[in-house]
Formats: sequence, structure tokens, C-alpha cells
Amino acid sequence: MDFIEILSYGFIQRALLAGTLIAVLCSVLGVFLVLRRLSLIGDGLAHVTFGGTAIALSLKLYSASALLVSLPVVLLSSLGILKLTEKARLSGDSAIGIVSALGISAGIILASAGGGYNVDLLSYLFGNILSITSQEVGIAAVLFCVVMLLLSLFFNDLLAIAFDEELARVSGIRTATINAVLVLLTALSVVLAMKLVGIMLISSLLILPAVSALQLARSFKSCVALAALQGGCSVVAGIFLSFATNLPTSAMIVLLNLAFFGLAFLVRRCLQPKSSS
Repeated sequence: MDFIEILSYGFIQRALLAGTLIAVLCSVLGVFLVLRRLSLIGDGLAHVTFGGTAIALSLKLYSASALLVSLPVVLLSSLGILKLTEKARLSGDSAIGIVSALGISAGIILASAGGGYNVDLLSYLFGNILSITSQEVGIAAVLFCVVMLLLSLFFNDLLAIAFDEELARVSGIRTATINAVLVLLTALSVVLAMKLVGIMLISSLLILPAVSALQLARSFKSCVALAALQGGCSVVAGIFLSFATNLPTSAMIVLLNLAFFGLAFLVRRCLQPKSSS
């Protein structure tokens, strides 16, 4: 079966479109999160997404409805992480751990009360982008446009706090507002990505393209561009490879990102000038 024939399938077209949009979104946001040392927020919010999905499935809501139910839960949880770091004087990883534990425990209780882990819940846990619907593609496209618009509007402020939050505050940037924008955008991306790579692997899509780009980039904008390129390419290649080999798409996407990171690391080591003894 050649590539042209594969592209003739509607579910492949939907997967490629939605997957590329979501991967680019996560990769770009991941650069800011890695520089802010908040990369694990994706993992914490993914656990909250599990709780939100369990709520939706317990109410007999499926597909795009489950995504819409999870969205407000994850958005509020992202703000909860931010408030815990500000009001309770907790470090970012501690706040993420608290919210993550709450989300996963609530999800387990709701899943058990709803009759256990059914096929629908497992598809959200491990990802199943080939089953994405036209409605979910539409939601992904709208949210992609919203997030990219907000990123472009707040780009300079996000850049400033990514490198030095104290200096940004002294310079007059409303750091509390910008931090809220960052975590809310991350929450949107996490909810979108749960169908792409699954709740269990979301953090890899936020982290791996960003850290790969940081190995090679010479400027911040080139870092963002490289991360977006890797994220998009990993999804396209992952979908084709999984279709050809009959292996899980989500795991293939993550493995390709790991391979890209290893390649970027080796290239940086080769290009790095050797210190004279």
C-alpha cells in the first residue's frame, strides 16, 4: 500500500490534520515550560484530564463531549497550581504533585464507580488518534487558532519571564497575568493532546521537541521553529509508520521524538568545539 492510497482514508486525513495542529501547539508551549522549569506541569494536568474524562464517561458522554467536559476541569486545575505556588508558598513541582494526586485519585474513584476501566477510558489513557472525529478536528482547529493568537500577543512577555521573572516584574510586566496565560494555554494543549498520544504520554509531547530544539538552536525564535517542526514531523511520520507496521500510533510518535532528541544531542556534540588541553 503506497502513501497516496493511505492518504485516501478519511480517518488518516483527520489524524494528520488534528495531530499536526496539536503537536505544533504542544511543542511551542513546551519551549516556554522547559525554560521556566515547569515542564512537568503537562504530566500533572494530564492526571487531572484523566479525572475530567472519567467524569464525562460516568455521565455517558463520549468523543468530543468528553473533551469539552475535561476542558473546564483542567483549566481550573492549572490556575489552582498557580495559586498554590503563590499563596501556599510551595515550589512548582510540589503544587503540580498535589493537583496531580487529586486528579488521578478522583479519576480512579469515578472510573470504579462507573463500572471499571472500559474501552473508552483506556483509549484516552493511551491515545487513539486514528479514531478522532470530524467534530474533534474542528475543536482542535479552533483551539489551535485561539492559543496561537494568544501566544503571538503575549510572546515578548512570555519570553521575558521565561528567562528572568524578577527582571520582568521590575520592568513593569504583569508576571502574575502572564503566568496565568501560560498555564491556561498549557491546559488547553493537554486536553487536546489526550487523543493524540494519550493521558499517560502527554508530557513527552511537551518536553521532547523543546529539549531537542534547545540542543541545536542559536536563538529563541529558531528554537521555537525547530520544536514546532519536530513535533509536526513526528506526528506525520508516526501515523504513517504505525499504519504500516500495525503498532500503536501514540507510542510511535513518542519514540520518534526520542530518536530526534538523540540525533540532536549527537549533532550538538559533534559540532561543539573541543577544548584544548
